[in-house]
Amino acid sequence: MICSTNNPAQRRFFYRFAVAMLLYVALLVPAIVAFVHYRPAGMLAYGLAVLPALPILGMLLVIGLYLAEEKDEFIRNAQIQALLGGTGLTLALVSVWGFLENFTHVPRLQLFLVYPIFWGFVGISALVVWMRNR
Repeated sequence: MICSTNNPAQRRFFYRFAVAMLLYVALLVPAIVAFVHYRPAGMLAYGLAVLPALPILGMLLVIGLYLAEEKDEFIRNAQIQALLGGTGLTLALVSVWGFLENFTHVPRLQLFLVYPIFWGFVGISALVVWMRNR
């Protein structure tokens, strides 16, 4: 069993998130292969470039569904705090980095990295929330 929690909302979240991640990989790999080997152009290139982003949008929907379905107010509040912390830290980082890009010679931040950076900060925030609520 993938998820051994007794919480039905968490179980549904893990399954939905796993499906979205599998779709992400299933769409990202062919898109990369297509661009590396076949160099698509025009509308096909735009469509292929957008495909891997669709499961990311699905993941955001999964998070919203989880927060709506979670019955335990304490758990829901802790998750919201972690998400807000991740959002704030991500906004702070990309804002500072944007000014550094404009005024200095730091390398350009690849925008596709913002989503994994966000989840890294959500993880850090969740750890802080968990330690604070122990």
